[in-house]
Order: sequence, then C-alpha cells, then structure tokens
Amino acid sequence: MTDAAHSTQDRPTDFSSALASVPAAGNRRAIAMPAHLKFFYGPMDCGKSTLALQIDHNHARQGRHGLVLTRYDRSGRPTITTRVGLAHDAIEVTDELDLVRLVRQQWAAGRRVDYLIVDEAGFLNPEHVDQLAELVDESHVDVYCFGLSTDFRSRLLPGAKRLIELADEISAIQVEVLCWCGRPGQQNARVVHNRVVREGDTVVVADTAVDDAVRYQVLCRAHYRSGDLGEPGERVGRGQLTFDDAAPGEPTVRAERTHR
Repeated sequence: MTDAAHSTQDRPTDFSSALASVPAAGNRRAIAMPAHLKFFYGPMDCGKSTLALQIDHNHARQGRHGLVLTRYDRSGRPTITTRVGLAHDAIEVTDELDLVRLVRQQWAAGRRVDYLIVDEAGFLNPEHVDQLAELVDESHVDVYCFGLSTDFRSRLLPGAKRLIELADEISAIQVEVLCWCGRPGQQNARVVHNRVVREGDTVVVADTAVDDAVRYQVLCRAHYRSGDLGEPGERVGRGQLTFDDAAPGEPTVRAERTHR
C-alpha cells in the first residue's frame, strides 16, 4: 500500500512551548524523531479517560493531528466518556480493525496523523498492540494508551499484558482510588446483585453505579479476596478522629473504629 503521507511538505518544529517533547507541527515521518508507545493504567475511577482527553487536547493545541480510539467504552458507543462529564467521539477498535491500515488510509486521504489516543486499551487484542508498536517504530506515530491492567478476576487483560511487554513507558495513574475501608483500591471487583463474582466473560460493559444489578466496585486486595463490599454508604477512614460529646471546654478525642 502506498503511503501518501510521505509526499506531504515538511513543517517547522517549535520546541519553545512547555510541551517541549511535542513539535508544534511535527511531521515525524519526514523528520527522524523517535516516537513512543506509552501505557497509563489504573483501577476504575482513577481518571484514565479524563487524562486521555487532556493529552489529546494538549497535542491538538500545539498543531498536531491525532486519532482518538476506544474499545468497549462504558457508554456502549464509539465515544470516550468520563465521570466528570467530558466526552469525545472516537473510533471503535473492533477485532477486525487493522490499526496500521487505518492510519495509512488517513494519510492516503491527505490527513495527517501525528499521534493516537487509545482508551480502554486493556481490552485490545495482542495483535492490536503489535500494530501500535509498528506505527511507533516504522512511521514515528506517538501512541498513548489508557486502561485497566487487570480484569475482575485480578488477571492481566490481554491488551495490558502485551502493552507491558512492548511499551516504552508504563505509568500508574497517580490519582488514588480508595476502597470503602480507606485503603488504596487495587482490584476491579464485578458485583452481581451485591455479591462479588469471580467467573464469567472477561468483558461485561457496566459502570460503578451502586443501584445497577451488574456493576463494578474498586476494592483493596484484602476485601477483594474476602468479597466484603462494606455497608451501603460506609466510608470510614483509618484513624479518623472525632470529638465525643463532653462537658463544655473538655472535649475528648477518640479514634473511629476501622472496618477490616
């Protein structure tokens, strides 16, 4: 297949912005500048999709052109949605979609592709990740992937496993998600009728809404192992201090009971 992008004119490079690693109008297929495959991972509710849209915004405002992709968004549509209300139309990555061909088709149509944003990348097939690595190495297209690393059984998802094997950079999202007990949340538990389940299809699109018959809840390892979802609305932190009722001027302090 002919790569029409090779005939596009060179564009100037500007490293003066705060995003020094992002050329203002970088044509990386004409300039020998290395691209990168990056994987940002974390449990549900940690802001992966929000970060994906922020990085897309940062690159676009520097004059770069990218494609936004997703696989199995919580909305059930080809869209990246976030829990803070942001949304962006996206290309759905199906089993049959060849990502190298997708980018080359864009080039053939005269449209630049400098980078890819891939949300829910943990659900990619390993072949998709290999295609992303090819785009980075052979065509100098930056690729930013965001997603879960493990499924509801606490096992590596196929796309995440391959990304861990191939990515240039692997970063845990630094927004901490808490279990109901106050410990850091690590596991994405699937909850069916208020019980943690450990068998079933790897992909079941659902959200974290408490009232849903099938939902997900982020738990610490201990409560994931025990299946303890806590009482509804329970949010007691470890070592939280409160004042008991006492005589005026003589408050006493006690530690709230920590739920284990």
